Amino acid sequence: MPSSADPTPLSVEVDRYLRHLAIERGRATNTVAAYRRDLAAYSAFLAADGVTAPTAITAAHITGFTQQLRTRAETPLTASSLARMLSTIRGFHRFLLDEELVSEDVAARAKPPKLPERLPKAITVEQMSALLAAVDGDDMQALRDKALLELLYATGARVSEAVGLNVDDVVDGDVVRLLGKGNKQRIVPLGSYARTAIDAYLVRARPILSVRGKATPALFLGIRGQRVSRQNAWLIIRAAAEKAKLELEISPHTFRHSFATHLLEGGADVRVVQELLGHSSVATTQIYTLVTADTLRDMYTTAHPRAR
Repeated sequence: MPSSADPTPLSVEVDRYLRHLAIERGRATNTVAAYRRDLAAYSAFLAADGVTAPTAITAAHITGFTQQLRTRAETPLTASSLARMLSTIRGFHRFLLDEELVSEDVAARAKPPKLPERLPKAITVEQMSALLAAVDGDDMQALRDKALLELLYATGARVSEAVGLNVDDVVDGDVVRLLGKGNKQRIVPLGSYARTAIDAYLVRARPILSVRGKATPALFLGIRGQRVSRQNAWLIIRAAAEKAKLELEISPHTFRHSFATHLLEGGADVRVVQELLGHSSVATTQIYTLVTADTLRDMYTTAHPRAR
């Protein structure tokens, strides 16, 4: 551990921690960027109090920073944002301890606020059918959009996983190889609708799009031949929702939530859904069972003569 006479600057250790997250922990670029913003705010708070080295940080600083986040007049943080920021700070201090840069973890007792349980938002099977029908068409863009949205619903893929796919990740036309969080790979089956849409796109649209840009293995290509971005995928989904006249807020995660909810409503085992979603813990997947329980309760209340 560095001596008190020559402490390691805080900024140096923040950079080391972010490199650790990106390289050794395999965190996504957007995730590392969010950590960077959180730690920049934390470092600014500490600097205002004259703290420029990890060894000078105390539990009181953690408490003071948390209090500032809760009460700042300009933009007070929501409970979920505060919980995320505290998670970042706790992770940073665990890293400092693991690297023997400090003698104790001063953030160990910092408790995030209790978050209200939020159920995932899913749409009905009928609404999903309308959304997917909205991108029917024979032009290149429609063929691509149809393939992308059918894949999202068929696999429950995160949008980053879907746009990160390469052509070779569609294996024998029957399954797709997804690369999830922490570079964990999983194989997910493709339903017949997704297979048909992807085949049509690969044969009739992608070859034309691919010659418009530099050679790329990406599965989904933009109009200039480049890999479709996450932002592009959001715009595609938003346009489809508007065309389908769904007066709902539809996002890429709507597809993932609907995928899980519809599987469970159809009788799929929660551990199978866990595997398909790429959740490391079944507890994360089990929140979807609350959605189906609510659906059953609503149906019972409506249908049973003595339910009300």
